[in-house]
Amino acid sequence: MRGLFTLLKLVILLALGIALAAAAWLNLPMGFSDPKAIVVDLSIEPSTAPKQVAQQAHDAGLQVDPTLLYTWFRVSGQARQIRAGSYEIDANTTPWELFNKLIRGEETLRALTLVEGWNWRQVRAALAKADALKPEAQSLTDAELMATLNRPGVSPEGRFYPDTYTYAKGSSDLHLLKRALHAMDKHLATAWAAKPSGLPLKNPEELLILASLVEKETGKGSDRPLIAGVFLNRLNKGMLLQTDPTVIYGLGDLYDGHLHKQDLQTDTPWNTYTRLGLPPTPIAMPGKAALMAAVNPANTNALYFVARGDGSSQFSATLEEHNRAVQRYIRHP
Repeated sequence: MRGLFTLLKLVILLALGIALAAAAWLNLPMGFSDPKAIVVDLSIEPSTAPKQVAQQAHDAGLQVDPTLLYTWFRVSGQARQIRAGSYEIDANTTPWELFNKLIRGEETLRALTLVEGWNWRQVRAALAKADALKPEAQSLTDAELMATLNRPGVSPEGRFYPDTYTYAKGSSDLHLLKRALHAMDKHLATAWAAKPSGLPLKNPEELLILASLVEKETGKGSDRPLIAGVFLNRLNKGMLLQTDPTVIYGLGDLYDGHLHKQDLQTDTPWNTYTRLGLPPTPIAMPGKAALMAAVNPANTNALYFVARGDGSSQFSATLEEHNRAVQRYIRHP
């Protein structure tokens, strides 16, 4: 009997020793096989088996026995909850912390900001420079890209909502653009639903175009409703919109940084000095404030405005008033 008790005690002590050793191992930093490394990148594809995940952690450069790591995954009972993703692991990470990171899907995220008023070329350039973003859109033409995003025949200009988007390392730029596209759809639908009757806008497309003009002409945020009011007043009266940003957009690479009289007379589909109505596409990405200003314009009789030079604009109801404002702010600042 005494022998059985001694054996039981030894088993308990052994189990306790194993448990203590396991606890110590789980809470010890794993370190890197390469002492010069700062972080280790661990990318897990969907449907990767837990055993493969443990091996990948070791192969990526973590100083951890893959068999022990896999055993811990299994013992935890949560091995199947490991999430696919891109993870950055530092040298102080313990096996316990690694596993928790993987089952919570705590990927290391980057961020890209699409700025209000940017045109499509600027968006393309920002995507190309974005850190660790897979450049799948870079090889596509605009037409191919929009077809891939299920918008065949639609111009990409102004279609993506300006905001800050986070993404995991190795994510596709197409995925980010899809999120920005759907975000613009949502904000545009909200603005269109708020449109009162009487505005000379036939559909959400025209609202998006008008909002892009408001965005590009606005230097001071509080002026947006007044600028929208001027454009809508002109549309109602059948007047040319005569907004310089559309001329600049139509010139494209020919724009040298200064608008000349000849530029205003050079006809393009976007030249609102030579063509009535709205241009055929947006000229930039409007933000929420510009979208809402386009459907909630200021109640104004103004038909003209000119920049004061401090970011704000001077609004005028008559051409005479406008000419005086131009004389004051442009010709003799």
